[in-house]
Amino acid sequence: MKRIALSLLLVFATGASLAQARPSTPARSCAANQQSVRANGAIVLGTGGYTYDRFVVHRGFCQFDEYADPAWVPARDTPQCFIGYRCKSGPIWDD
Repeated sequence: MKRIALSLLLVFATGASLAQARPSTPARSCAANQQSVRANGAIVLGTGGYTYDRFVVHRGFCQFDEYADPAWVPARDTPQCFIGYRCKSGPIWDD
């Protein structure tokens, strides 16, 4: 019985350590946020509180029917930091 309890405890502890926290843009510098997007190509970042979004370095990381919309986020050293782009659905312009 003790072996089962110990095994379950080990499984839960390992699973918790594998979960990664989402980096938060307001807690990091603008340059650090930009570098995260450039290094990964596409990354999900927290933008304050419980909000988050996916940011990409260029349109190549969007779906075929999406376009890349410029994105600014709050950073530790500036209220508006150009971080890259967000993928948006639909046409770029209205007819």
